[in-house]
Amino acid sequence: MSGRRVLVVVPTYDEVENIEPILERLHASVPEAHALVVDDGSPDGTGELAEKLAALDPRVHVLRRTTKAGLGPAYVAGFRWGRARGYDVLVEMDADGSHHPEQLPALLAALDDADLALGSRYVPGGRVEDWPLHRLLLSRAGNLWTRWSLRLPLTDATGGFRAVHGELVDRLPFDDVASQGYCFQVDWVWRAVRAGARVVEVPITFTERTFGRSKMSRSIVEEALVRVTWWGLQDRLADRLPGRVRRPVPGRARDRGRSTGVR
Repeated sequence: MSGRRVLVVVPTYDEVENIEPILERLHASVPEAHALVVDDGSPDGTGELAEKLAALDPRVHVLRRTTKAGLGPAYVAGFRWGRARGYDVLVEMDADGSHHPEQLPALLAALDDADLALGSRYVPGGRVEDWPLHRLLLSRAGNLWTRWSLRLPLTDATGGFRAVHGELVDRLPFDDVASQGYCFQVDWVWRAVRAGARVVEVPITFTERTFGRSKMSRSIVEEALVRVTWWGLQDRLADRLPGRVRRPVPGRARDRGRSTGVR
């Protein structure tokens, strides 16, 4: 990744206790990386603190938004901000410390042979720390359902620690992304796979936050379940249309003698 400009997009809402430590850890791990804090009008002062940090460090930038519009729109805004300013690699990372910046070099290294590198909790070497059992079961079940419904050859399509070449972001149709919550992660990795991107999973450690409250809610889970199910049904129905050439199912390329580009 030598010579490439890296931008880490960090969405925030009420993360005033976490934002400074996570940025310090990021720059200790990857000193040359820049960070963009995308704050959705946090009432706890996260945006104001981020601007103070940006005034002290030219590697920190802030994009202030007036309303809580959700994770998906925050990342899309961050991607566009970064590409407009010439960043070559874009990274997604949570502000709450659940993603370890110390593992970012492994994600960046994986981009030497891939378009998109996903931090995965569920490949060999990956793990989850300090999560209650019901959250772990929910995450596991969600990924199994996503893998089956969308025929994705990925063990952790819902994870939010990932790095991508800017050229792939430019190729994907983000203008019609409607996903608000964590379903956005599934939405755009599915788009990437269908576009023929080379996707790899890199083992990471995911740790439950220490400060603040989780943004996970019943409505976010329901959005993901409804959208993934609907996308899967549409995908299978489209394969049955008369005259349509059935596309290879990701993960079964060896059986069909074709490569999907997913690794």
